[in-house]
Amino acid sequence: MYKIYINEIPFILKSSEEVSQEDLKSEGMIVARYTGKTKHILNFVDLCEKGGKINGVILYHDDFLKLKTDFKSLFTTITAAGGIVVNEFDEILFILRRGFWDLPKGKIEPKETKKAAAVREVQEETGISDITLIKKIGITRHTFKIKPGSRILKKSYWYLMTTKKQRLKPQKAEDIVKAEWLTLDTFYKTCSPVYKNIYQILEAYKTASKVVEI
Repeated sequence: MYKIYINEIPFILKSSEEVSQEDLKSEGMIVARYTGKTKHILNFVDLCEKGGKINGVILYHDDFLKLKTDFKSLFTTITAAGGIVVNEFDEILFILRRGFWDLPKGKIEPKETKKAAAVREVQEETGISDITLIKKIGITRHTFKIKPGSRILKKSYWYLMTTKKQRLKPQKAEDIVKAEWLTLDTFYKTCSPVYKNIYQILEAYKTASKVVEI
């Protein structure tokens, strides 16, 4: 399975054998067999970008690798890395950027490792130091446009990190207007709006004991 968010709508690629009866019966979910032509994928991508009244899209094919390769051919892929940073009070470091609550992350530089990029971006965006990287939590993917016809697929690698609670300095040059230490409970109750891929990685964090150590 390969999951991407397009305009906050889950777009899921599966092999034919992965498709379940639950998928087929999901209300508001479009489930379709891939015809093998990228225009077929593009039609569904366009529907999501225009904000179609759907809960999601599942495309499937007997040749999953072809489906995934054809999907990715429609986008320019960029990679980023970031962190779920937890302090000694079990609070997580969140940021407010461009009107959305988020987790610190940023673009991976050429020849930079994913882990090094994750730590660097957290430091630059929030001003903290003495970070210990614990393990990988997961990957999220979302798309956006930088101009008409130019689609970007952003693949973000997320790591669990720890540090002592310290003063925060949001990076205003990156449009970060606020950085706060919050418990998950407080975050869920008080912070909105939040991108769906952030909820996805927070759920992965909650079950992080199931994630293999790096």
